[in-house]
Amino acid sequence: MDLEQPFHVFSAADVRAALPMDKAVAAMKSAFRELSAGEVTVPMRTHIELPEHAADALVMSCYSPRLDQVGLKIITLHPNNVEHGLPFIQATVMVLDAERGTPLAVMSGAVLTAIRTGAASGAATDVLAREDASRVAIIGSGTQAATQLEAMCAVRDIRAASVFDVDMARAKTFADRMQEQLQIDVVPAASVSAALAHADIVCTATTSRTPVFADADIAPGTHINAIGVYKPDEREIPAATVARARVVVDAVDAAWEEAGELILARDEGIITTSHIHAELGQILAGVKSGRADSDEITFFKSVGVANQDLSAAHVVFARGTALGLGSSVSL
Repeated sequence: MDLEQPFHVFSAADVRAALPMDKAVAAMKSAFRELSAGEVTVPMRTHIELPEHAADALVMSCYSPRLDQVGLKIITLHPNNVEHGLPFIQATVMVLDAERGTPLAVMSGAVLTAIRTGAASGAATDVLAREDASRVAIIGSGTQAATQLEAMCAVRDIRAASVFDVDMARAKTFADRMQEQLQIDVVPAASVSAALAHADIVCTATTSRTPVFADADIAPGTHINAIGVYKPDEREIPAATVARARVVVDAVDAAWEEAGELILARDEGIITTSHIHAELGQILAGVKSGRADSDEITFFKSVGVANQDLSAAHVVFARGTALGLGSSVSL
């Protein structure tokens, strides 16, 4: 009897078709809940510096008994690629059957990472942003910025968005594309301050190593998602903003290893380790509270955790095969 398991290959287009934002947000909520409950094995990711190329490579792995699958992602981050018209982030994700160890699928990790990162912010925004939040400011105009805005529209009735990028032409192109895709008003802003004016939700998705806005630009009641920084000596958000915000993270241990916004503010004596209010999974499970009142500033810091990738990849594998997407090969 032939027991060979087909090995599925999903392209970037396949991943997009199999992982719409609403299903991605639902998958992230499940991922955060199981992470905070200690129901998943997620080793700290391996960080490999590539100094000759001013780049980094990350290796992330996860085992989820709930899904009965193992996930592995290899991701490279080359900031200089943008100047050459190449992707900043490139990645490959593999899914394996946990019971037999059989490889099940491989898929475009760059698209999956962008969608699941946006969806993670969407899950956080859904429980932390004011219910009446309707205006978004996006700082950055790359692939990650696009899925951030898409996710905001999936969890709130967003009516308008502004985008700032140091490259005004890119911001204009982004605004035009997202306005057509999402059918909301999206405008490029001449400055960060202009982008943040009247914003209920702020998403930062940049490669900046220093704060991208001034604390004074953040109004009471704002919710912030910060996803650009993944190194302990870099930050997108000012320490003063971190200090006056209710801080929620994806994983506490990972945050104190990699979240520069928190690490630098702690080392500067502005906050202590107790300043982290909760993991998002704890709020989703009802163990910890979310927003306290309409004037509170809430701040979700995500450094990315491997079970987010596996949860998203599980959906791609399940829906992709059911929809007849991708191709199968024999290994």
